[in-house]
Amino acid sequence: MSMDLLNIARTGVLASQSQLAVTSNNIANANTQGYHRQVAEQSSVESQRIGSEFYGAGTYISDVKRIYNDYAARELRIGQTAVSEAQTTQTKMNEMDQLFSQIGKSIPQGLNDFFAGLNNLADLPDDMGIRGSLLGTADQLAKSLNQMQSHLDGQMQQTNDQIGGITDRINEISKELGHINQELMKSQGQDAQLLDQQDALIQELSQYAQVNVIPLDTGAKSIMLGGSVMLVSGEISMSVGTMAGDPYPEEIQLIAMVGNQSQTIDATKLGGQIGALFEFRADTLVPAELEVSQLALGVADAFNQANSEGFDLNGEMGQNIFKDINDPTMSVGRVGADSANTGTANLRVNIDDVGLLSGNSFELKYTAPATYELTDGVTGAVTPLTLNGTQLDGANGFSIHIDSGLLADGDKFEIRPSSGAAASIAVAMTDAKGIAAAAPKITADAANSGNTSIEMVSIDDRTDANFPLTGSELTFEINTTTSMFEVFDVNGASLGAPAAYVPPSISAHGFTFDVTSTAGATDRFTFDLSFAPGDNTNAVAMAQLNESKLMNSGGSTLTDVYEGTKLSIGGKAKAAAIAVGSADAVYSQAYSRVQSESGVNLDEEAANLIRFQQAYQASARIMTTANEIFDTLFNAVR
Repeated sequence: MSMDLLNIARTGVLASQSQLAVTSNNIANANTQGYHRQVAEQSSVESQRIGSEFYGAGTYISDVKRIYNDYAARELRIGQTAVSEAQTTQTKMNEMDQLFSQIGKSIPQGLNDFFAGLNNLADLPDDMGIRGSLLGTADQLAKSLNQMQSHLDGQMQQTNDQIGGITDRINEISKELGHINQELMKSQGQDAQLLDQQDALIQELSQYAQVNVIPLDTGAKSIMLGGSVMLVSGEISMSVGTMAGDPYPEEIQLIAMVGNQSQTIDATKLGGQIGALFEFRADTLVPAELEVSQLALGVADAFNQANSEGFDLNGEMGQNIFKDINDPTMSVGRVGADSANTGTANLRVNIDDVGLLSGNSFELKYTAPATYELTDGVTGAVTPLTLNGTQLDGANGFSIHIDSGLLADGDKFEIRPSSGAAASIAVAMTDAKGIAAAAPKITADAANSGNTSIEMVSIDDRTDANFPLTGSELTFEINTTTSMFEVFDVNGASLGAPAAYVPPSISAHGFTFDVTSTAGATDRFTFDLSFAPGDNTNAVAMAQLNESKLMNSGGSTLTDVYEGTKLSIGGKAKAAAIAVGSADAVYSQAYSRVQSESGVNLDEEAANLIRFQQAYQASARIMTTANEIFDTLFNAVR
């Protein structure tokens, strides 16, 4: 009987020793990230029959279980993905908000300074000091737009670098998980330490993208990103990477790679940090770049057009203050060709009316034999275009030119009409005398149809005998149906028989002007092209552009374009802050649930430590008792 007691005591000591070891390990790892509490399950040894009775034979540790709730872990991963996505979005939006509200404030200030300079010029139109200062403020405005584009380019590069860093870490995790899966297959998924390492890596991975975990019978786990990209399949690790964007190389794409094969991924649907970065780039950064460039186009076009309508200090028609909006350097990036195109067409976008531009991007798709469709990337509206020679017409504010080559069925292009302008805008005028403060006097006859408009092009010869001056004005009667015109002097006498002109230009009596017609009509216009250095008519008109709704189809002033972008970004930054709060609450709830089940409670473990210590001591006492009984029996038979 003492031998049975000794065996029972031995099993009790060993079981208590195991319980103490597991409890001690829990306590030691209470602050270890990703550690899951373990429990040693104790069972009775099969009882023995002695005579007609059954006696217990002791105890043993039947299993050491890792406390793990798959549902709670899944909820924690989802919460981690959401909070990481929200935090990344908030960080990027705060950077953009500071960029537009702090660094970017030089743009509206530059506009204000330029308009203030025009008002000063209107007071003293022939003052060369004021004229020089006005060109200086124009240059500063252009450089402010250049600087803003440079900062936005920096944001693009920073975002690309962040994406690259995340993909590198995802690939490291993929390799580690593949290795862990190999080891778990050997133990059929029983090694708690490896399982903790695996869960910690999966939890980290869920920061970067949405993670789907597929348990395998072998004890390993397959991992998918976003429900569509297989990253780890058993012991096989795949990888992700980046490649140049299509059609814009600087907007890198995410790809999944298996061996030598690669596939493009729609990263905006992955969630987490990487999804937030791609979404930020597509929905905020690129639109902001296009809107800043839209403003640059508006500034250049408005003041170039206004200056062209007046006389400079030399009595000539004003020339461009800023670089022409269709200069090749101002149109970089307006067209991006899809890499899958099979045609050879080279396209160019020409801005026809800046006021009609929206700042959006478009997709141009060609379907043979003659269907051209332009889809707005923001509204989704589809506009059919008409091919006239080599020009596609029908878009709002711009036309698309096929400079060379041919389109093939299914060819696609991304059209960004305002792209490149903020980076390239610059002052083209070098002589302050070129600012056109004075203006010609052109009067439309009260009986005109309203279908005809004219625009001065140039002063060719002020010494012409019939050059129109105050008191000797000339009246042009223009028949836009037949493309004929006749000129009358101030007394109404004809200066010659009706003459033909080639639309749109008419050159006569020392000057040239363009005629634009919306319908055939015979209309009359009277010209007085007198020039005086003190005339401020055109300077006043240019200063009034401050309040003119020139942009977005008459809905915005120049300043409104920038302020609208700034307010939109500010609104997104506030929304991102709210989203972080909501995501944090969900994550905290999921984390608390995991901790309540799998985390180490030191108070509970301390109580267990005392309980198992007492059990150990009691079992050890049984050993002592068994030894004493054995000694007594041994001594009795000596």
